[in-house]
Amino acid sequence: MLGYMAALWGITGIGLLLGSAIYRLSSIGWQTFNYELLWYHWLALALCVLFMGFAEGYRGFQKAWSPRVAARALYLSQNVSPVRFVLAPLFCMGFFSIVRKRMIVTYCLTLGILMLVLLVHQLEQPWRGIIDLGVVTGLVWGLTSLLVFTYQAFSKESFAYSAEMP
Repeated sequence: MLGYMAALWGITGIGLLLGSAIYRLSSIGWQTFNYELLWYHWLALALCVLFMGFAEGYRGFQKAWSPRVAARALYLSQNVSPVRFVLAPLFCMGFFSIVRKRMIVTYCLTLGILMLVLLVHQLEQPWRGIIDLGVVTGLVWGLTSLLVFTYQAFSKESFAYSAEMP
């Protein structure tokens, strides 16, 4: 029972993190439509939404991150410890107790995302909103895929994705 509570905390914590980002970025993104958008703004918006949907949502989340997170939540449900319980969202995201190569990738990717957030934050509207709407597209795709993979992990007899434990 404690293991399932840890897994639930892990997925819920990640869901809250992604949901918070979706909420905050959506409000900034919607401000884009308060401006008079020219053809190149609309083109940039369409390209950004398509690119981020594919690159972030499909390739990043659906094909790599979400299945691994679901597999780690499943592993956590069967191998809980006090540290893993308390830090379940971080465990599920792969910030510790994961193969070395994946941990390095996770920390570098997180640092890169933080740097991009700081850079995009410096942009003026409507450009910031255009990028944020693309990011929201990827995050919504990611959150949806995370929930689908988590459901599959806990409802099927076998889940074919690796938790990448060391």
